[in-house]
Amino acid sequence: MKFLLVFVLTLSIYGAQAQDQLAQSTIQAVLTGNQAQVIQLAEAFSEEQYNWRPSEGVNSVGEALLHVAGGNYYLASKMGFAPPEDVDMMNLGKITGKENIIAALKKSNEFVLDKITKVETASLNEEVDFGFAKMNKLGGLLAIMEHNGEHKGQLIAYARTNGVVPPWSRN
Repeated sequence: MKFLLVFVLTLSIYGAQAQDQLAQSTIQAVLTGNQAQVIQLAEAFSEEQYNWRPSEGVNSVGEALLHVAGGNYYLASKMGFAPPEDVDMMNLGKITGKENIIAALKKSNEFVLDKITKVETASLNEEVDFGFAKMNKLGGLLAIMEHNGEHKGQLIAYARTNGVVPPWSRN
């Protein structure tokens, strides 16, 4: 009987902890999928296509990817997570070359995925000034997810315009 009681209590504790991080783990799961598709698109473009832009003054493929990386760091930093010391935010947009851009994006993806789970549930309603809007930390986590999704859509349009088929939609 004691064993059964200890077992049930242990399960209850683990269940409560899992529920405690429900928003963070759900956002992390959706973001992981979006990020994987953005990386697949990044890899599908040729080196030459990284300089393609739909018109003057609009981000190129490479610039759009670096914008996503910068957004990951920026939004996380506003929630109290400084970018890694070896990331130069002021020069992130100057990275060139397909391999270097993909590496920078992957690094920012890993960083932000790790930080999502470090936001404590009790702090999700704390207000944060993101510069473009004031919202709570939950809104900030959702903004990270939405920002990645928004630019995934942009990159899909860029890909289709350039004859690149998103890898996950090939028959």
